[in-house]
Formats: sequence, structure tokens, C-alpha cells
Amino acid sequence: MYFDTHCHLDNQQLSSVVEDIVSRAASAGVSRMTAIGTDVKTSRRCVEIAEQFDQVYAAAGIHPTVCQNFTEDDWRGIVELIQHPQVVAIGETGLDLHWDTSTFEVQKQWFQRHIDLSFEKELPLVIHMRDCESEIVEMLEGSAIDGRINGIMHSFTGSVESAQRCLALGMYISFAGMVTFKKSDDLRSVAAAIPDDRLLIETDAPYLSPHPLRSKRPNEPSYLIHTAACLADVKNISPEELADITTGNARRVFRC
Repeated sequence: MYFDTHCHLDNQQLSSVVEDIVSRAASAGVSRMTAIGTDVKTSRRCVEIAEQFDQVYAAAGIHPTVCQNFTEDDWRGIVELIQHPQVVAIGETGLDLHWDTSTFEVQKQWFQRHIDLSFEKELPLVIHMRDCESEIVEMLEGSAIDGRINGIMHSFTGSVESAQRCLALGMYISFAGMVTFKKSDDLRSVAAAIPDDRLLIETDAPYLSPHPLRSKRPNEPSYLIHTAACLADVKNISPEELADITTGNARRVFRC
């Protein structure tokens, strides 16, 4: 059975039919999933969904692209939400230089707040990285305590070198549908280099539908089996072995 470590079940394309989505996931062999928030409202909705379904956990945090107008009241809302027993991680947080909706300095300030909260509450970070590979790895290394950061590099698309630096911090590396794309040979090479005990899989639903479903929108947790099949091939193991490895890793990092 698979564990989708990152899906946005709060998204309007999924939220209204979440019962069907969870049912289809179970039929496809996806027995657990973590619904990831991106601000206070979506984090709260993820908690509500986790309360509704035993197989769903939640994460609460603020996405770097929406943090420009984030307030102390908003932060108190996130801190309150992570007290919930179904919340297993802090995020989605991180840095993003692709979009210009939030200045980089503001992003770094709020990312640091998430990192500090992760250490305080002993919860893993769910980390977004886009077009800022060196900047985010350097910030993680500079924020580590005793050389460690408890977290997941979500939907990883970076280099082997950056992955190795994150692994040296004790982090997990998660792959989404992009690893299945026909032109993603370099990313598959990165995935092949990740130790089995640090490997995770995700959908990032409703985004990044995997091959052969790239034209099908929205993505959903039941499609995780296609990413799993690709990674099993990359690792030269059976899909069943990949399921056991990645689900064990997810349960370890989320403590669930």
C-alpha cells in the first residue's frame, strides 16, 4: 500500500469530491495521504478533511508565494493548527524565485519562522523549492541544529549535488509526477541516487499529473501508482517493494 506524502485535497478541484477521491485512492492501493496547507484557510480545510477520513493526515503552513501579506495573526493561526493530533508536518513552506508575488527577503523571514517552529514542535518541514536551489540549501545548512534538519524536499527537481547536501542534513527526498515525464532522464538519475531509506513519493495533486495521464486534470492520489511504477523501474525493484520502502519512510518521518 502506498502513502501519498503531498496532495492538496483542499483545492477547489478536489475538495468538493474528496470522498470519491479518497475512495479511488484506496482502490488503487494508496492507503494514506497527507493533505498540505498553503495558508491559514487551506491548512484549516486540510485539518477538517483529516478529521473526516482516518487515512488522511494534514500539514499546516504558509507557501512562499503567498507570504507577502502574512500577518502575526495568521502565524498564530498556523501555530494553533499544528497542535491538532492529525497534523503531522509544518508546511508547505520554503522559497520560490520563479514567481514574484512575494519578495525574497520576506520569503526567507517566514521560512525561518517555519524552521524554528519545526525544531520547537519536533515536526518535519514540507519544503518547496523553485528556481532557488543553492539559496535554499544554504539556508537549510545554516539553520541546522547539530547538523540536522527534520524535513522533506517536496517534488524534488534539483541536482544530485543538492540532493546529497539535503541527505547529509538527514532530510527525505520526495518525487512527484515530473519524474515520469519523457524528458526527465536527469531527474530519474537523481532518483536512482537517493538511498532507499530517504525516498518518498507524492502526487502534488491536483498538479503534475504523471505520464501517461499528463493531459488529464486534475491529478489525484490514485494516480500515484504511475509515479511509483516509474520509481520502481529506476530503482530496479518491484512496485510492491517500492510501496513498502516509501510507506515505511513516510510513516517514520510523519510519526504516524
